[in-house]
Amino acid sequence: MDNAPIIITATMGKADQAWADRMRQAHFPPERNFLSAHITLFHHLPPMHWPEIKSRLSSLARENAAPKAMLSDVMFLGRGVAYRIDCPDLLMMREELADDLQGLLTPQDQAKPRLHITVQNKEEPAVAKALFAELLSDFEPRPIEINGLAAHYYRGGPWEFIQDWKFSGRR
Repeated sequence: MDNAPIIITATMGKADQAWADRMRQAHFPPERNFLSAHITLFHHLPPMHWPEIKSRLSSLARENAAPKAMLSDVMFLGRGVAYRIDCPDLLMMREELADDLQGLLTPQDQAKPRLHITVQNKEEPAVAKALFAELLSDFEPRPIEINGLAAHYYRGGPWEFIQDWKFSGRR
């Protein structure tokens, strides 16, 4: 049994993943950039509940169609910058999963999530503020493809991929 916490993310379509990875590569401090761009849904689920988590993720992907999502804004994080994602259907799926896992969630995962893709973090505030102004100056909201869910083990740095599921339902 693995004892590393489990992280759950929403996965993006290939073109959006490539774009987000390029943005992250261009703006994230290189010594800290050891992850692909991602949309975190849960930060720390207990690994001893993996069979239940896996079953629920599989069901959610099988029952739900890919949700419609919008890259809606640029967010200033103080020491970084992210793109906000509006996706009510994904938030409903996350809420359903959170209800199923009630009692297993950390305080961070109990809070209402702000869906986003971080392209810069842990940077000097002045550098982050300059990037925020730059990205905001020509930002246009646009659709972004969310095509599935994924699970990873958190090992203190790079994540270890466990499994992913593509949305295939009609709901």
